[in-house]
Amino acid sequence: MPADSNLPSSARDSHTLVQTTGIIPLHAFSDNYIWLITNGTHAMVVDPGQAAPVQHALAERKLSLVAILLTHHHQDHVGGVAELVAQTGAKVYGPAGEVLPICDIALSQGDQITDQDLQLSLSVLEVPGHTAGHIAFAGEIAGLPVLFCGDTLFAAGCGRLFEGTPAQMDESLAKLAALPAATAVYCAHEYTLSNMRWARAVEPDNQTLQSWQARAEQQRAEGQPTLPSSIGQELSCNPFLRARQPAVAHAAAQWAERTLNNPVEVFAALREWKNNFR
Repeated sequence: MPADSNLPSSARDSHTLVQTTGIIPLHAFSDNYIWLITNGTHAMVVDPGQAAPVQHALAERKLSLVAILLTHHHQDHVGGVAELVAQTGAKVYGPAGEVLPICDIALSQGDQITDQDLQLSLSVLEVPGHTAGHIAFAGEIAGLPVLFCGDTLFAAGCGRLFEGTPAQMDESLAKLAALPAATAVYCAHEYTLSNMRWARAVEPDNQTLQSWQARAEQQRAEGQPTLPSSIGQELSCNPFLRARQPAVAHAAAQWAERTLNNPVEVFAALREWKNNFR
């Protein structure tokens, strides 16, 4: 069932376009990001685990919240939804396969969300693994390729498998890896530096990863987010997207101290390695 947002439109300054600066990170809890998409008058938010950061941003920027996009049911992604809906009347879009506090439009693979005023066109991808019904939103904003992936893909990492299997998560990540290399990856947590320390243990000679890590360390030292990354960066540096690379498979087998017979077994060993990495 295609889902069109049918969001309210209003007169907009023709020079006000959504660029990358129109996707704003709002900090929540210790390391969550709520992504606010705006054209200067209206806004959507992705995964508001807390209402307060969104309320502050709306008031500070004089924005009207028209939609909330949810990737999965975990409380640190949905905890602010009810309060925001009560305050703004925003319509809530979320995965059809999960129990959510509020969901006006239930989304499945291939459904669409569009908004002409925000110059936004997103397709739904079903990406189970972290949770059973997790979804991601991939498409374009103002002609620029974007991905809002919740806790499925992180910079140099991926989500833990709370409800899914290694095979499911490997398949889900393959969907994301197939997106254009320039796609900006807006994940939901600032886990980049810890993920990179582990990724360097997997591929200590990866020069691209080393350069990216240096940039990320500088960004964090300056109090800046390390995100978004890009699909191209992840393909070059993220072990979970590189399970089919001989060097990564070899490192995983060495850590596991057993033969790994296929990419799913490599992925499972990598996930176990990351779970236990300190």
